[in-house]
Amino acid sequence: MKQLIIDAEAENELSESVAFYERRLLGLGLEFERAAREAVESIQLNPQRYPFRKDGTLRLVMERFPFVIHYIDLPDTIWVLAFAHAKRKPGYWRRRL
Repeated sequence: MKQLIIDAEAENELSESVAFYERRLLGLGLEFERAAREAVESIQLNPQRYPFRKDGTLRLVMERFPFVIHYIDLPDTIWVLAFAHAKRKPGYWRRRL
């Protein structure tokens, strides 16, 4: 299995989103975090499973929550660039490339 690196800004996005959902409903933030971690594990197990984009990144669209995980599959590493809300600021994370 490849090494996984989560960009510091992506980690912040995840933490902020967990806190947001937890404020909305007790336990929902933890459910979101669990779903995100499971999605990342799925990426790590089979990084080529998800669609390529023209910019060379790949993306996993989360099922229950409106988030897209953008990442790059490098020879020895998977680099998670963003936990991006599907309805906000499209493409803002591209500066991390």
